[in-house]
Amino acid sequence: MPLARFLVRRLLTVPVTLLVITAILYGIIMLAPIEVRAGLYLPRGQSNNPGLRPEVYLQNAIEEHGLDDPYPIQYARWAWRLLQGDWGWSPLLRGDVLEALLERTPPTAELTLYSILFLVPLGIISGGQAAWKRGQAADHGFRLAAFVATSIPPFILGLMLLTIFYAGLNWFPPGRISIAESLEIDAPSFRTITGLLTVDGLLNNRPDITLSAFRHLALPAFTLSMVHWATIGRVTRAAMIEEFSKEYIVAAHGRGLPHQSVVWTHALRNAVVPALNSAALSAAALVMGVFVIEAVFGFPGVSELIVGSMAFAPDTAVAMGFAVYSVLLVLPLMFVFDVLQAVVDPRIRKEVIEG
Repeated sequence: MPLARFLVRRLLTVPVTLLVITAILYGIIMLAPIEVRAGLYLPRGQSNNPGLRPEVYLQNAIEEHGLDDPYPIQYARWAWRLLQGDWGWSPLLRGDVLEALLERTPPTAELTLYSILFLVPLGIISGGQAAWKRGQAADHGFRLAAFVATSIPPFILGLMLLTIFYAGLNWFPPGRISIAESLEIDAPSFRTITGLLTVDGLLNNRPDITLSAFRHLALPAFTLSMVHWATIGRVTRAAMIEEFSKEYIVAAHGRGLPHQSVVWTHALRNAVVPALNSAALSAAALVMGVFVIEAVFGFPGVSELIVGSMAFAPDTAVAMGFAVYSVLLVLPLMFVFDVLQAVVDPRIRKEVIEG
């Protein structure tokens, strides 16, 4: 019952958070002058009808989109359209924004998923191992690796890895899949079920496509994970060292329990709570960083949409759709990590319920 009540309360905060964030996002757009906002609805401020004078086009845009209405009315109109699946029309893409975002979501989701699956367990295990071997070679090696991972910007690390492992060794190519296999994926015989090539390859009895997809994922997932792995590992190490000094650890040793059991069963269970809190923040930052890594490795995800749409002229519909899309990616991740923390630590459930 406490966990169920916790889940209900956390679920109720999701739409409230989304409402507040989208209201702020739309309020930022409202800060621009009305003429500027009207001019952003078509690329380069030009109308589809070249015979219209600029002032006529601006007036038509203002009337069509209700840009002279009060902020609450404009925001309510825009939010209602979002709920109906109308995220706006992009003149540059010549299509619906939501459709364009969903079309490019599977590559981004796949890269994000494997990065999180890599960084969270590895960060907790390596941080715990470093704390267990404090002052020894394993600890020094972890601290050095964590320092290097946090010192090199991800896009620089990505370029370095491409130089070594693609240009030099030709082990891990950029992109999402090779040209030959992309032709096979586009064939009618290949069924796209999940949109994740690593999974759909197995479901289509094509392990070669799955292996190729993992080869292309290796470098971007590693690059995206490193700085966040270091953060989680450092938090875990510090929390474990703090747990080692507490009385229940001394008592466990006094009862004759093996040191390995005390570390991984008792100390880690309490140290994992701050580690999961750090993982939640890292996952949110990772979602924002995935777009940069996609651009570095030529990964055809959502970054391709936002970079392409902003390269020629500002596109309000794409910019706002991308902002809302990013929020919708982050909120579920935060919810999942909140639930994991509540499962591990009953005190969190109690605080939320009593609060």
